[in-house]
This record gives sequence, structure tokens and C-alpha cells, in this order.
Amino acid sequence: MTPMKSSNPAFNSKAFESGISSFAASDSAVMTVNGTINKTLMMGFLLAASASYVWMNPSTTLMWVGLGGGIIAALVTVFKPDLAHITAPLYALLKGLALGMISLTFETMYSGGGGIGSSIVFQAVTSTLGVLFAMLFLYKSGIIKVTAKFKMGLMAATGGIFFMYLINMMLSFFGASFLSIENTSFLMIGLNIAIVAVAALNLILDFDFIDKGVKAGAPKHMEWFAAFGLIVTLVWLYLEILKLLARLSGRD
Repeated sequence: MTPMKSSNPAFNSKAFESGISSFAASDSAVMTVNGTINKTLMMGFLLAASASYVWMNPSTTLMWVGLGGGIIAALVTVFKPDLAHITAPLYALLKGLALGMISLTFETMYSGGGGIGSSIVFQAVTSTLGVLFAMLFLYKSGIIKVTAKFKMGLMAATGGIFFMYLINMMLSFFGASFLSIENTSFLMIGLNIAIVAVAALNLILDFDFIDKGVKAGAPKHMEWFAAFGLIVTLVWLYLEILKLLARLSGRD
């Protein structure tokens, strides 16, 4: 079988192929595109529900529970894809707790107060959905083709971004975070735009990876694993768009 690779850590080749080989799937128990879409929508609903709860009942404690628990649920999902039907929905619920509080903080600090149109969170959510459908169109229409060079370049860019995140996190312990939201320089805004572009292009790889899983006859539980990978990318994209909008509003 041709190795299936994606820069999304949830879609690494070893984890996905181990899920496929975990059992011989029958024709009635294989991964489908529609099944993956349905499970992605379910995870999106769970994430939105828990985020809405924290939005209406602000809690820093729940945010930290969501952050820590979300990391644990994500790691279990990546290394045990056959448990994704349990861990993927749990990840969505936990991540929603964190996103709800983070979004409320941004809303309080950066929204213009002129109704829903000036809400930074509303703008970030609609922009994320817009990018999702735009990337799906570009992928399905063949305008962007997933070649080996495209994959390798995007994987390198994504790896570089997460290495930068790691360096920034270590520097933040000494009060020297260079990715601070307060940094509204044109250089930082340009970097933020580049990160948004990389996150958006990762959706292309995710779509391609799901197609390959369906064609390979992956077992049914891999629909949850695939949905988890898409949600991971969408959460990253949303947060980067949110930060970009915050930086742009800081220059007004």
C-alpha cells in the first residue's frame, strides 16, 4: 500500500495504517466520505456546545481542564486510532471548553461593540468556514493538486511553524514572547497571514488523506479518526484567524 502522509500530526502514516490493518473490514464496515462528514459535523456540534457553555459561564478552571484534557485525548487518539470513536468526541468537548474561554477573552478585548458584525469571534468563525469551503472547492476542482513536492513543502512549513511555537513557549517563561498578540508590527501581521495560509493548505492534505483512506478500504472506526484530524486543523485555523483579526484591530 502506498504510504499516506499529511502534515497534520493526527494523520501520520503509521497511525493511520495501523488503524487500517487492525482488522479486515467487511464491505459494510468500511470508511466512507459521508460517514466522515457526519462524524466531523458531530464533533463540530460537541465543540460548539461546550464552547457556548463556557462563553455563558466563564471559567478559567474549565479552560485549563479543556487544554490539558484536550492534549491527552488528542495523544490517545493519535496513538490508538481504534479508540477514536471515544476519544475524538471527548477531544471536541474538552477543546470546546478551552476555545469558549479563549474566544470570550478575545471578544471582550478586541470587538468593536457595534453588533454581531463587529464581533471578532463571529468574524473568525465565518472566516474559518469560508476558508474550509474554499479549500474544499480548490481540492475537488483540481485547481490545487496534491503532489509529492506539495506535501513535502507543506509538511516542512508546518513543522517549522510548530518549532517556532515551541521556541516562543520556552521564551515566554522568561517574559520574552515574540508572538505576543500585542505585537502588531507589519512583520508580525505578515507572519500571521502566512501561518493562516499554511493552516488552510493543510485542509487540502486532510481532504486528500481522507480520500486515500476511503479508497484503501479503511475500517469504519477510522471515520472518527479522520474527523478528529479535520477538527484539529480547523481549530488551529480558527485560532490563527482570531489572532490575525486581533492584531489588525490593534492597528486601528
